Amino acid sequence: MYPAPFKYHRATSVADAIGKLTDIGEGARVLAGGQSLLVLLKARFDEPTDLVDVGRIDGLDGIEIDGSSVHMGALATHSRIARSAVAEQVDVVRDGATGIADYQVRSRGTIGGNIAAGDPSCDWPTLLITLDAEVHCEGPGGKRSVPVSGFIEDLYQTVLEPGEIVTGVSFPLPKAGTAGAYMGFKRCAPAYPTSSVGIQLTMDGDDCADVRVALGSSGLTPIHAAAAEAELRGKTLTDDVIDRAAEAAVAESDPIEDQRGTAEFKQLLINTLFKRSLGVARRRCAGEQVEVSHEYY
Repeated sequence: MYPAPFKYHRATSVADAIGKLTDIGEGARVLAGGQSLLVLLKARFDEPTDLVDVGRIDGLDGIEIDGSSVHMGALATHSRIARSAVAEQVDVVRDGATGIADYQVRSRGTIGGNIAAGDPSCDWPTLLITLDAEVHCEGPGGKRSVPVSGFIEDLYQTVLEPGEIVTGVSFPLPKAGTAGAYMGFKRCAPAYPTSSVGIQLTMDGDDCADVRVALGSSGLTPIHAAAAEAELRGKTLTDDVIDRAAEAAVAESDPIEDQRGTAEFKQLLINTLFKRSLGVARRRCAGEQVEVSHEYY
């Protein structure tokens, strides 16, 4: 199916983009890499009157490690992030960036577009919860930062105000002794995950000193699984403890039945992906070099 007709505008700066979006009003949508938006347009799930292309704005594609913090501009593509020094140092970033769709999509799609789509099946909004990331926005009211865990309010709905755009994300660089893992279960490479789990873990010997757990494709928004974290934090990671934490993660989920599977099937996947991701994170905390990828069926 072809998209409905729309007018195209190319923004030359952040200020220009904000001005165009404000002038056009609620019929405008932001176009970056287009890998999330164009799917919706072709399916006629959204029929905007105007597209404002921000993809050529200078200065929004940087990927930087500044001391103890990481900043990635909204126009940084998945493929560039996968090849960056950030991916070398932060496991969940490497897992997520290398697992998104196929090479063609990774070379065009951007982290900002992935987040701003408001889709709980997208990889970045989920895995960035494990890093306590913030989303940086700019609009008619100025600049602000929003915790990624609350950025998506409902299905395809974010906290972005009219005329506001995502300009980047940032998060603290994980400390030594901390490692993570991100895994999704997919029908095929171009498909969104049927379920996904991200974990960031800090170990003290055999004990879990701290942990972050996030679930994707598990509800109307990405889920910060705080109850699962509570089952792990401060405890020796025995099989019984891990089983209880996995059950808590499942209980926090509320997956939607769709063409990718039933709610019950998705919750079985959450249980399995949680245990596998935790296992990989533990091995990485111990210094092992463990490569992971999304699983397919």
